[in-house]
Formats: sequence, C-alpha cells, structure tokens
Amino acid sequence: MTTPKPTKVLNAAIVGCGEVAQVVWLPSLSVASYHFNVTALCDVSKQSLELCSKRFNVPRTYDSVSSMLASDTPIDIVFVLHKDQLHARDTIACADAGKHVFLEKPMAQTEAEADAIEAARVKNKVVIFIGYMRRYATALEVLKKAIHGKTIKYVRVRDIIGNNRYFTSESGMHQEYFSDHPADAGKEIQKLTESNLIENLGPESLKDSRNLHSFSLLGSLGSHDLSAMRDVIGMPEKCLVATRTAGDDGNCWWWSALFDYNGFKAYYEMAIDEVAFFDAHIEVYTNDTRVKVQYDTPYVKGLPIKVTIQKQLPDGGGYSEETIRPTFVDPYTLERNELYDAVVNGKDYKTKPLDAKNDIKLAKMIMNALVD
Repeated sequence: MTTPKPTKVLNAAIVGCGEVAQVVWLPSLSVASYHFNVTALCDVSKQSLELCSKRFNVPRTYDSVSSMLASDTPIDIVFVLHKDQLHARDTIACADAGKHVFLEKPMAQTEAEADAIEAARVKNKVVIFIGYMRRYATALEVLKKAIHGKTIKYVRVRDIIGNNRYFTSESGMHQEYFSDHPADAGKEIQKLTESNLIENLGPESLKDSRNLHSFSLLGSLGSHDLSAMRDVIGMPEKCLVATRTAGDDGNCWWWSALFDYNGFKAYYEMAIDEVAFFDAHIEVYTNDTRVKVQYDTPYVKGLPIKVTIQKQLPDGGGYSEETIRPTFVDPYTLERNELYDAVVNGKDYKTKPLDAKNDIKLAKMIMNALVD
C-alpha cells in the first residue's frame, strides 16, 4: 500500500482519550499526516489529556466539547470516542458547529438519538461516519461476491473473544488507563443508561439488574457482528429466541440468538471470556458452497482477515477449499481512508446514522426475545 500524494489535510479533534484513542486513532492519524493533523484533545480526565498531549504532540487540550468548539482551534472533523451515552449529545453539538464527525460504534443507545443525529447530519450538510471497521474489511466484500446469486440456507455469526487487555497489551501502543474522572460524570452516565433502557424496553426493564449491562454489551461488542451480519444478509424478520448467561460478577457475558430470515435462519453467538483468542466470524452456507470470513483482533496491526471458500467442484471434480487473504491492511486503516474520501471527495459511504439505527433495533429485538 503506497503512501498517497499530499492533498488536503483535515484538522482533527479527538473527544475521549481512552483505549481506542491511544491504541488506534491517535497512532493511525499520526502516521496519516498526509490526510489528518490532530489539533485538539478533549477528555474529562486530566491525566489522559496529559499523556496523549505529550505522547502525540497535541498541545491544545479541553475538558469539554463546548469549550473546544468555542475555541479558535482549527477543526474540520471530530473523532467522538468516549462513552456511548454521550455520543448523540456531542455529535449533534459538533455537527451544529459545522464539523464533520467520525463516531465510534455504537452510534447511540436509542432510536430517537439516532434520528436526532441523522437530522443534524442533513441540516448541517456534514459527514457523520459511524465506525464499523469490520464492514470496511476487503474480505467482507470477497464473501459477498462469493455468495452473490446463491440461495442461502443457513448463517452463523460468532463473536467470542478474549478480554481486550490481552490484545491491547501486545499492540505496542503502551496505553494507560486513568480514573481521575469527576464524581458527577459517573452519575450522569448511570442516569443516562437507565433512562435509555426505559425508553427502549419500558420501565419494567429496570427490575432486572442484568438488563443495563446486557443492553450496553449488545451495543458495544454486539454491534460489530450485528452490523456486519446486516451488511451481508440484511435485517432479519424477527428474533425467534435469545439467551444469556450471567458470570460471577452478575453480568451476562454469554449470548446466543436465532434470527428468522425469509427462507433461512441465522444463529448468533457473542461472549467475552478469559482466553486470549479472537474468534469472530461470519459463515454463510448455500447448497454447494460455504463461505467464511474470519476476523482477528484489530488492535494488533497487520493480522490478516481471511476468507475460506469450501465447495463441491462440478462434474464430480471433488471437494475444494480455498483461503484468500485479500490484504494485510487493517480494517481501521481501510475505514480511515473511506472516511477521508467521504469528507474531502464527497464519496458515498455505507455507515450513516440511519444504517446504524438498525443495530439499536436488533438489540431491542434480542432483548424482547430473551428466555432467561
């Protein structure tokens, strides 16, 4: 992959200087200096700001989005990477200030928030690009081409991964975690989480203490594979049944669900365990072909995302198995390039707010089909 010729450089601000900023976006934007120049950092943690400011040579720091937007710092695009519950509020504020936005998944927690983000995108004529990096993997397009025109019989979607710390600790980015957050920040997040759950599932949902974590997990880890599933086979007609299993901490880390499509079923599995192995894949079965995309952790650059195609050869030619690694370029880099083209060149992109709204619908569909 050659370095592009210097063109327009976008001034970028980072909101949220935690794990994904330190491991992915600040390093990625730094090496893509021909496209991006990080001009501002924003976080409620003074320690996070100090670390990232020194490490990535970004002197301008802010403790609120409002103060950042009111400053004279040049900003073309804002990367919103902080708590899910604050995504809608701060994305809309940035769009209203005329800034493009890259918004890490999950975009929002309620359908009303999704609609408000879309309205801000349209009103302000800005790009609001939702960060589903798995959907920009070249391997996913290979899978879609391989099943094109075939009748799908069954689909398996799995995302059973080890805790992120196993992978981030070996990413070479030397990330650090801080807890110097204002006391009222945690209270605000808790309040928003509860009100969003009530909006999605009704006041009765708060009676089960597992539901707050469950809905958040479906939006965070779950939205990766649910979004990729939609990209390949569209939205299901309904969720027939869903199950979850609580861990020792009372939170439900193990999930399964069965989706009903017109003519086939899709089985979905999700979990976070304590094994340093990343088992995330989508496998599509037709009568004569099985096609599987296997993802590896995106936190370690250069690990291949591969496609395996198994099929019967015509005229009794036997069984064939082919493994394709279309590129070693990681999905975050591919996604970053698509983002740049969307902002600078007006290229259309598939991860808009109304697309991401469908993952909120799927999370609600799963929760409503739970058999505990």
